[in-house]
Amino acid sequence: MAPYVGAAVVILAVLLVVLAVAVVVLVQRTAELDRRLAGLTRGDDGRNLEASLQANLQSVAEVSRSLDGLDARTTALESSGQLAFSRVGLVRFNPFEDTGGNQSFALALLDAREDGFVISSLHSRSATRFYAKAVAGGRPEATLSDEEAEAVRLARSTSLGRAGLAGRVSNGERGPASPS
Repeated sequence: MAPYVGAAVVILAVLLVVLAVAVVVLVQRTAELDRRLAGLTRGDDGRNLEASLQANLQSVAEVSRSLDGLDARTTALESSGQLAFSRVGLVRFNPFEDTGGNQSFALALLDAREDGFVISSLHSRSATRFYAKAVAGGRPEATLSDEEAEAVRLARSTSLGRAGLAGRVSNGERGPASPS
């Protein structure tokens, strides 16, 4: 047995050195993994992962509250927007032979429910007169002149946010609205 003891001691010494090297390598790898884990769990400002997640959850809650507020404001704006004049029809015309330039007009202003009014201006050499007539649901509450009816038709046919403009000359022919 004595001859085997020397060989066993040498083998055990080699195994001890190999195990010591393996332990050093494993300690280095563990230290590297610890360093990487610390980098992952530390936020940008040096806080740990839990604090970073908590801060993100608070930010999400704030954004959610802000979004709820914006939703309420949007609903209120949409509701009040229904009452704003968003449909416009304008007809310019010349009702009298002694004046020119289509200085008379009929202007229809309607909201999204087609409620509103028509304002007419009749211009002559001696005077200018204005008239107003109510419109509810796209229907006038009083008899309209041809020009006023055309202005209401134009306003009803325009899409929201766009103005409908048309001009008429005294002889009834359609023509472009002149800027004068």
